Amino acid sequence: MLTADVFPRSGKVRDLYRIEDGRLLLVASDRISAFDVVLPTPIPDKGRVLTGLSRFWFRETAGIVSNHLLDVDPAIVADAFAAQFEARPDVPSQAAPSADAFDAWRGRVMVCRPAIVVPIEAVVRGYLSGSAWKEYQATGEICGVPLPAGLRESDALQEPIFTPAEKAPAGQHDRNITFDEMIGHLGTRSAEGRWVGLPRDQAEAIADRIQDLSIRLYRYGAAVAARRGIILADTKFEFGIPIDLELWGEPSGPPEEQIARRRPLGMVPEATGGAITAERLILIDEVLTPDSSRFWEAATYAPGRPQASFDKQFVRDWLERQPWDKTAPGPALPPEVVAGTRARYVEAYERITGASFVRYLEDDVIAR
Repeated sequence: MLTADVFPRSGKVRDLYRIEDGRLLLVASDRISAFDVVLPTPIPDKGRVLTGLSRFWFRETAGIVSNHLLDVDPAIVADAFAAQFEARPDVPSQAAPSADAFDAWRGRVMVCRPAIVVPIEAVVRGYLSGSAWKEYQATGEICGVPLPAGLRESDALQEPIFTPAEKAPAGQHDRNITFDEMIGHLGTRSAEGRWVGLPRDQAEAIADRIQDLSIRLYRYGAAVAARRGIILADTKFEFGIPIDLELWGEPSGPPEEQIARRRPLGMVPEATGGAITAERLILIDEVLTPDSSRFWEAATYAPGRPQASFDKQFVRDWLERQPWDKTAPGPALPPEVVAGTRARYVEAYERITGASFVRYLEDDVIAR
């Protein structure tokens, strides 16, 4: 197995590796989660859809905000791992990924700049659906934002609204919070040391910047999707503060010294050059994918009911009909739900990018 300093984390969908020069490698699996539970049944090629769409959107939105994507070439990844394990006599050779593993990663990988993750889910909603619809029915508000009376499920909002959520530990549900609670959350040091608490003025500046960027990204994404006959109902973004790779340190000296000098994920303020500021925020993780967004079919849109979608709502709807309490382990998905979900993800990729998914599978490029 890969050692913890090389393979430090496996998330609900993505596996995270550390390349020898400080860069990070994200590999998107075919795992699917719903209600914060990873289900036992994968969706074939789902990870490639998420990666392909993220690559497309990172390129499209670079003029709005910089992002963490550095490269997507599996050959770079293979070379980096080879160099890393050659410098690690303390690690058995069988721990290194095989050539077959790198081939299986084609279309799934993003080589990324490391960043301190801002512990907030930056959610933007243009339509009333999901947890927002439930909250509106109960309170007439969403995350402290009052809305007009008499709205129906799936109604378009007058303007997109920013509704942040507090990132919860693995296996727990994220909690919707108000904007002021978001500022307070940014001023709190995380228990795991992954986020250092900020003074009020810094937290306010970062919260304001995240809200502004999130709404701008949503508006841009919604406009692109609309031209493809798709409604972007809502989406969530993640942001980070990039880490200075020079301060992070190039590998040198004996392997044991390299490991001792290596800072843990989550980092410390010095790793950013001491600059945790709003101006340095970058977009990270994934962006405008079926896992992070609600995509609806514009041709059949009608408020007052749930909508035909190109995201994992299809899976959620099936799960809601099952005798399941939404705790792990989740139920296995039947073949027709797996096939239907894959078809929806692939259609979202092709309609939004205007590119062939078959070509993406064959050549690892976003093109016709």
